[in-house]
Amino acid sequence: MDISYPVTIAAARTWFKLGDIKINMTGAEHIPESGGALLAVNHLSFVDYVMAGFPGVERGRLTRFIAKKEVFDHPVGGPVMRSFHHIPIDRSYGAAGMKKAVEYLQNGEVVGIFPEATISRSFLIKDLKTGTVRIAADAGVPLIPVVLWGTQRIMTKGQKVDLSRHKTIGIEIGPPLPVTGEDPAAETAALKSQMEAMLDRLIKAHPAEEQPPGSWWLPKAYGGSAPTLEEAEAMYAEERRLRAQRKTAKRLANKKKA
Repeated sequence: MDISYPVTIAAARTWFKLGDIKINMTGAEHIPESGGALLAVNHLSFVDYVMAGFPGVERGRLTRFIAKKEVFDHPVGGPVMRSFHHIPIDRSYGAAGMKKAVEYLQNGEVVGIFPEATISRSFLIKDLKTGTVRIAADAGVPLIPVVLWGTQRIMTKGQKVDLSRHKTIGIEIGPPLPVTGEDPAAETAALKSQMEAMLDRLIKAHPAEEQPPGSWWLPKAYGGSAPTLEEAEAMYAEERRLRAQRKTAKRLANKKKA
């Protein structure tokens, strides 16, 4: 039973209206009105869950998102995520989360996944995890690419939150991609290629006044100053190093207490 999800949707619509946030969306018809479907979404910001759920809402569906387990462990965020019936997945052991996602899909749910597994610091499509196509193939459901643009201006890594008004968010939903799971690497490459083409269209169609040359939220290839894919990868590596360092320190601290 969903109680908090519809309330959050109503709040989001109010935010869009009061904040004069314009949603330019195409391809919503590709999301089925019934039955399971897996949405593969690019990841630009911390509000992508809201924006990526919007296409499903327009089709009368609620999207259950796969999210890292740490979010569910948070004393505030955890209960909220569980109330939405989202799906936790452990970074170090993802089999249980993937199995749960397959169950949701086979039960007729729309499930959203971020195949990049983290926010893209370059705002381009980074390498995708093969788990996305394997989940869709195991569940026997359509794999539907969804690409967002503009959400990074609101709340993303390394930048201040910007809730100022008059922003445009682009959303393109592509046609389902055929997946069998027989060659996950090749099917993942096809998914990435499709998402890259969709992102290119969204960036080029975005209002020019909202992305002037040199903008931090615009990739360098399009005249902005965001990190390149290579620069972003170095940032990810440092994040992983620091995360591992924190885990080691916590483990040692727990041993001392014991």
